[in-house]
Amino acid sequence: MPIVNRVADMHDEITAWRRDLHAHPEIQFDVHRTAGAVADRLKAFGCDEVVTGIGRTGVVGVIRGRKTDSAKVIGLRADMDALPITEQTGVAYASTVPGKMHACGHDGHTAMLLGAAKYLAETRNFDGTVHLIFQPAEEGGGGGREMGKAGLLDRFGVAEVYGMHNFPGIPVGSFATRPGPLMAAADRILIEIEGRGAHAAMPHEGIDTLLVGAQIVNQIQSIVSRNVDPLGSAVVSITQFNAGTTDNIIPQTAKLRGTARSLSPEIRDLVERRLREIVEGTARVYGATATLTYFRDYPVTKNHAEQTAFAAKVAGEIAGAEHVDLNVDPVMGAEDFSFMLEARPGAFIFVGNGDSAGLHHPAYDFNDKAIPFGTSYWIRLVESALPA
Repeated sequence: MPIVNRVADMHDEITAWRRDLHAHPEIQFDVHRTAGAVADRLKAFGCDEVVTGIGRTGVVGVIRGRKTDSAKVIGLRADMDALPITEQTGVAYASTVPGKMHACGHDGHTAMLLGAAKYLAETRNFDGTVHLIFQPAEEGGGGGREMGKAGLLDRFGVAEVYGMHNFPGIPVGSFATRPGPLMAAADRILIEIEGRGAHAAMPHEGIDTLLVGAQIVNQIQSIVSRNVDPLGSAVVSITQFNAGTTDNIIPQTAKLRGTARSLSPEIRDLVERRLREIVEGTARVYGATATLTYFRDYPVTKNHAEQTAFAAKVAGEIAGAEHVDLNVDPVMGAEDFSFMLEARPGAFIFVGNGDSAGLHHPAYDFNDKAIPFGTSYWIRLVESALPA
């Protein structure tokens, strides 16, 4: 079953929605214009209910099928937020907001789900109920977690939940997913070091926090190379090192920040334990003190086997089975759809964005040629999961 004909007809319209969102990016939970535009369109399409303000600025559109004999309810989720990045694409519809851009394709995700909403509200060729979930703050704000805390899945009786993300490097017209861990858990690291300040010409009178911090950074590299099973996966990256105010003072304090990624609870526990041991032990060797604050943020995005097989089958009906990779390698990026998958069975799938710049790159742009494939996937998923 190829791309839905009606979706092909709507391609230009959906593209226009996407480019309008691209030109007006909003970040974290401050997506009021975006959420307002989504709610207005859902109402115009004739959704049975449109609920706003879930998880602060989330929106849910409810569409019931022609028949309501089935009590089955599924949820489809798209993210709405952009990133604090200055755009460098040069496209005519580039960001009009300084320092913000849609560098991860959430504009495309939102537009594709809106396209599916319009079609499903018109045709209603299914038996049951679909909830269209438009989520804020995927980029580090945990919007999926907040919508869950607001009772999203229980309130709407969602039995299964599905998500989708574009993926540069996968050809347009192709999909990829896998059962089990698909994307990594993402945790935040804060290391605070206390030494003794001194004149830089008299280092023997101080305890150099820069030296201690540098040694901690070096020692941390042994966690993945020497503590994690070579057949497992983990990443530990220190991305900020802040200390000192001038060139002739050894600083009293230093702060390091970074991220840890893992694909299993066991490795996550191991990484946290070894980080704490290295941070505290290394500081002690040099006469300093150091504390680690380890914040467990997004969990592993773990697909459920039955729903993943179903999602891959639907994708194959759109793109052809040969264009669906059901055993794609996991990636160490993170995704807060993981909170929804912890609460309900479901599946997350990648849709090809072609040969574009990478996600979170200032030259990235969502590929509008992917719109018919992603929108058709949503439609056929609903019609297959909730057959009339």
